[in-house]
Amino acid sequence: MGQQTKEVDTESLQERSPRRGRCLDNFLVMSIAFLFAAMTVLTVGGVMAVMQLRSEVKSLSPISSLERSELLKGDASSPVYKMEKFAYLSAGLSTLGNSTMQWIKNAYGEGTSVGNDFDFNQAQHSLKPLRNGTYFMYLDLHFSCTYQCKPNVVTVSVGDKLTCKVELPENSAPVSKKCWTVKRLQSEGLLAQMTVLKEGMDNWKLELQNSGFGIFLIDS
Repeated sequence: MGQQTKEVDTESLQERSPRRGRCLDNFLVMSIAFLFAAMTVLTVGGVMAVMQLRSEVKSLSPISSLERSELLKGDASSPVYKMEKFAYLSAGLSTLGNSTMQWIKNAYGEGTSVGNDFDFNQAQHSLKPLRNGTYFMYLDLHFSCTYQCKPNVVTVSVGDKLTCKVELPENSAPVSKKCWTVKRLQSEGLLAQMTVLKEGMDNWKLELQNSGFGIFLIDS
């Protein structure tokens, strides 16, 4: 199948829970939009996989007022989507450097933002899909300059599956980038690494509120 890649403090986490829920909602909607756009560039095998996903999430569009209300309440029993196939992790550290990305899962409804088809190791910041299959993955990265920032380049890689390279200009306004891919995964842990061209430039920060990693199962 053809594939293409486009280029902590518990109290504070609890305080951000409503915003994290909104980030997860945005992830679900944006993921589907990216997939439909990808249909124009994927090979026949990829298109067939996406078409199967389209049938699975057909109930997402249109969303009735009642269903939208259920989603905003975090109702895990809502028929709009099956949460077990989804996982969303928020960035847990704003400092830029050569290091393993720190992820946190979020409270969502009566559960968390990590579905039952995934195993998240908080200590290792590793996410493991429990089912072999084809997955849609994406990184959503947002950076801000606090004061007199020098240019830099930040790269975040999820193993050898997904790489997102972001150029940060000098004294720039906020910079955002989304990178995505569709990959066949075995039951393997996904660990993300950040690398920077120049270390020690503390005035550039990763925005925790909107930055994160999302993944969901297309076909098994």
